[in-house]
Amino acid sequence: MSLPSLLKDRLELPVIGSPLFIVSGPELVIAQCKAGIVGSFPALNARPAHVLEEWIKRIKGELGEYQAKHPEKKVAPFAVNQICHASNDRLAHDVEVCTKLEVPIIITSLRPPAEVVEAAHSYGGLVFHDVINVKHARKAAEQGVDGLILVCAGAGGHAGTLSPFALVREVKQWFKGTVLVSGSISDGWGIASALALGADLAYMGTRFIATQEANADAAYKEALIAHTAEDIVYSNLFTGVHGNYLAPSIAAAGLDPHDLPAADKSKMNFGSGGNMKSKAWKDIWGSGQGIGQISDAPPVGELVARMKNEYVQACREFAERMPREALAGLKAAAE
Repeated sequence: MSLPSLLKDRLELPVIGSPLFIVSGPELVIAQCKAGIVGSFPALNARPAHVLEEWIKRIKGELGEYQAKHPEKKVAPFAVNQICHASNDRLAHDVEVCTKLEVPIIITSLRPPAEVVEAAHSYGGLVFHDVINVKHARKAAEQGVDGLILVCAGAGGHAGTLSPFALVREVKQWFKGTVLVSGSISDGWGIASALALGADLAYMGTRFIATQEANADAAYKEALIAHTAEDIVYSNLFTGVHGNYLAPSIAAAGLDPHDLPAADKSKMNFGSGGNMKSKAWKDIWGSGQGIGQISDAPPVGELVARMKNEYVQACREFAERMPREALAGLKAAAE
């Protein structure tokens, strides 16, 4: 296990709320951090570009005030996501803003982020990079990232096809930094499973779309509650990179979710939600396969408290299944 000192004793649950295009804003991030999990947002959600600095200052200010009033609470740090791709013409500006304001954690996507790592490390920040396979993981590790986010089969939005049982265990053989895992995690049992597999943190996105603080259309939240894993479609049509989306939203856009053409990867575009008239995440709703566990859209604080109870129950049930000699060894080590 490799949890950075920045996160030790600051989490109610070992969870990072993943950055959600359009959906993640200051309200959601602040609520997540106050509840004791890392909240994050894509830098590109702050539009126009100067709004990014306003958001970061607001988040830092409100979290600082809350911590001062509630010193007994575990208030988590926050993260900003940077899309390291040629279609993101704001990257240099946004990294400069994050460096100036010393954002605690930067989450990077796509290209190995050497310049972002250098910038974050200049003030003691952390960089977690998301990957879908071992090849990409090794490239990111070579750039000096502090953690790898393993985006496994079933994750919402851009996702890979590898089982977490394969990807986590293979990466753990050689990577000594922080390991995060994503893919269909929607409750405390999923969080406990991620840690039992060897991850340090669970990385959750879809579940937080169905919360009061999320900047998502009410119909989007209702769709997550109403549908299940069988309603998820895996396609690269909308941005040029494969991702998981809700089939009913694809049908509502006038497309056949079960007969989608393949996209030209050379025309990947993330800055505006893709290349099509129907935009990813605005019209075409991303979703992980874990939506079968979503039955409501509560406040973030209520959801995290619920998941913490589930997590404790899952750990207790796991301990009850362990051989007696193993439990005795754990107790002896603790003493």
